[in-house]
Amino acid sequence: MTRNDDAAIEQATTGPTRPPSARERSKRIYRILRDRICLLDYPPGNHLSEEELAQEFEVSRTPVRRVLARLESEGLVQSVHGVGTIVTDVDIEELEQVYHLRMELAELIGKLSPIPRTGADLDRIRALMERCDAHILHPDQRAFLRLNMDFFYELSAMTGNQPLRDISERLYFQVARVVLKMMPRLGLAEEFAAFRREIAEVLAAAEIGDWASIGHIRRAHISMSFRRMMLHRNDKRETSPTEDSIKPAPRSLTD
Repeated sequence: MTRNDDAAIEQATTGPTRPPSARERSKRIYRILRDRICLLDYPPGNHLSEEELAQEFEVSRTPVRRVLARLESEGLVQSVHGVGTIVTDVDIEELEQVYHLRMELAELIGKLSPIPRTGADLDRIRALMERCDAHILHPDQRAFLRLNMDFFYELSAMTGNQPLRDISERLYFQVARVVLKMMPRLGLAEEFAAFRREIAEVLAAAEIGDWASIGHIRRAHISMSFRRMMLHRNDKRETSPTEDSIKPAPRSLTD
């Protein structure tokens, strides 16, 4: 994640008119660390220092410790006695049950308190498709996942059922890293093309208010993505997932 990405999250979370509350600061730190983990800025095995993070975000170690505990409950980090907090690894086969649950929950988007989309909402989805078209010409793995994250938030906003949104978000970020990890096997151009089809299909359904179709579309694309990864899980990689287009952040958080 770049410093601009961090700044954008901070502005979106805290707003420009008043100092952030302790809860808002904690949420900002959580989202930044979660994104860094999912974008492989903090690759599996990376050590996260409470002291260094507290210095970076200019807070005490207490809120950092709480954020790390939340990330551990979500499976993104692990506290190892005598070592500290370590970023966990991801494996597609271990996430099979998570994917199956995500498929079932996807259909509920159009069933549980669907929220009609405004013109501005639809314009944001169209803008995502334009971003996708631009990146197809020059594919980039980090840009793919960032775009995928933004689309996920647009889908999440289509239901007013908060428990569904909460569990869907938690499951999404549990599996997000596996896409980048397997990208050398899957083919970036092919993944962009499949993702663009999903955006276009969801947009077409949203334009006519067909919420049930959106749930089915989402379920189908989660299923196809999972099956593609399972088919390629044993392929030999010519490059590691952190080479070329993915460049991990330096281990020193104060740089």
